[in-house]
Amino acid sequence: MTDNRRLVLASQSPARLGLLRAAGFAPEVIVSGVDEDALFAPTPAELAQVLAEAKAASVAERPAAAGALVVGCDSVLDLDGQPLGKPVDAEDATARWKSMRGRAGILRTGHCVIDTASGRRAAATASTTVRFGTPSDAEVAAYVASGEPLHVAGAFTLDGRSAPFVEGIEGDHSNVIGLSLPLFRRLLLELDVPLTDLWV
Repeated sequence: MTDNRRLVLASQSPARLGLLRAAGFAPEVIVSGVDEDALFAPTPAELAQVLAEAKAASVAERPAAAGALVVGCDSVLDLDGQPLGKPVDAEDATARWKSMRGRAGILRTGHCVIDTASGRRAAATASTTVRFGTPSDAEVAAYVASGEPLHVAGAFTLDGRSAPFVEGIEGDHSNVIGLSLPLFRRLLLELDVPLTDLWV
């Protein structure tokens, strides 16, 4: 990886960082600080995209990101057309899980890659259908008590304690974790950056 092909992740998500590292990258992390509650969009997919682009743009403007490729992402669970981000508290997380049991939702993740060297950007949203199982009230209570669902979009994750409560997915697994690696590759190609140039 050359000095002018640094990769910056505009997210504090350990799941996204772990995905990128496992795929051969060594991203720097610069948290955007974007107020997610201040942004709105008419659909869950559009909301995820608006948030991703705001995060990437916020970090790309900073001197610390000069010359780097900045990737911003944001995930929203689309349940019957309603956008579900991180639960506000334990009561909200419990209600979410009771409403999701035995149903399917669509995890929408907005992606935006900005090449700060050229000013070019590429953006798109990935969607993966998630089929939820039927955890009991006791299992839901124990999961919420763990604190995990308070930190993730949709109050669930595939790489944590709620994995046994997800019956299956249709689409990209990495997208549900927080960053679609296949889409990331395609966005880099739009910017004329081969994925392998960023491997370490």
